[in-house]
Amino acid sequence: MFEYMTAQEAANKWNISVRRVQRLCKENRIDGAMNINRVWFIPKTAKKPADGRYKINKEQKE
Repeated sequence: MFEYMTAQEAANKWNISVRRVQRLCKENRIDGAMNINRVWFIPKTAKKPADGRYKINKEQKE
């Protein structure tokens, strides 16, 4: 059987806010996340999704 953590536990593990974890779950960016009775359950093996808010331009790095 799978082991799950709450959004609060994931937020502590990944050093981000609970609201950010909830938004990532709602946007289906965390594989296996389930919403049961308004509580998000996230597999303990889930990895933190990449931050899509920033785009690195390779030309600027050179």
